Amino acid sequence: NRPHVENRSAPHASSATKHLIMSKARTRKSRKSPVMPSASARLTPDVIRRYKVDGPKCPMVTKVVTTLSEYVAAFSSVVRPGEIFWFRGHSDYKWKTVPSALRYKEKSKRITALGLVGEFKRFAEFKLLKPPQLTEEFKWCQVAQHYGLPTRLLDWTQSAAVALYFACLDETADGLVLVINPSDLNLAAKRQRRVFDANLDADIIKPYLALDASKHRRGRKTIAIHPTWNSERITMQQGAFTLHGSASFELTQSEVSSMCYLPILGAHKLNLLLELERMGIAEMSIFPEPEHICSYLKRHSNLH
Repeated sequence: NRPHVENRSAPHASSATKHLIMSKARTRKSRKSPVMPSASARLTPDVIRRYKVDGPKCPMVTKVVTTLSEYVAAFSSVVRPGEIFWFRGHSDYKWKTVPSALRYKEKSKRITALGLVGEFKRFAEFKLLKPPQLTEEFKWCQVAQHYGLPTRLLDWTQSAAVALYFACLDETADGLVLVINPSDLNLAAKRQRRVFDANLDADIIKPYLALDASKHRRGRKTIAIHPTWNSERITMQQGAFTLHGSASFELTQSEVSSMCYLPILGAHKLNLLLELERMGIAEMSIFPEPEHICSYLKRHSNLH
């Protein structure tokens, strides 16, 4: 059965995904599992309506996902073999696909946010084991993004399972997983049907990093970039970036025709997280830093 894809046009959702989640282990054991719908179940009209009003501006796959096998099946007609696809998980479907530095309504705050990378270079160079060269602006932007500084970059992953993990982090909210073909994005922006390389395509990338905090109708369109996998975290998460220009801060289907999303209902997130963990996708593997190893061990020892 091919999932039905419903066309949409309404405001969307994005943002920074938080890691530390999941309820206490004892709470999980006492919690009653939700009644699982049949494999062929579709979203109810009320749920579809809510996602249309506050969800992304792109088509929706209207399947209910309660298991990993249903998750894979739901995307089967969207992700075509032999092509590159990127995924992004939102634990709240109302989040918008806007980079952190461009989410502020006040232009003055966007200016301040974009200027922080320069300050970061000044303070962080001697703290990093292998800092980028001072002229390597994109690499500095990537490192700043890694440590939580607002930038023009939006995180994506080449792993559908990693995206699902992030979509399931908040069990109290309905979420979603977005999917795009990054080559479509660059075809629309630069008439080149390929993903740009952080090193080889520096001439294309550099002008974006010099943009101010203004929006211009005829400005630069968002592009997709393969970053340098220069940390264990970005490698484990199979990270990728969209670099947002000045034509539009929010990424929508108008810029990337292949963009669509799959709702992930809060009622089924716990079961999906448990299945992901059995497949090796958990906090300790997604975030390999020692503090997340400790968090994982505490949670699994029923100490959270």
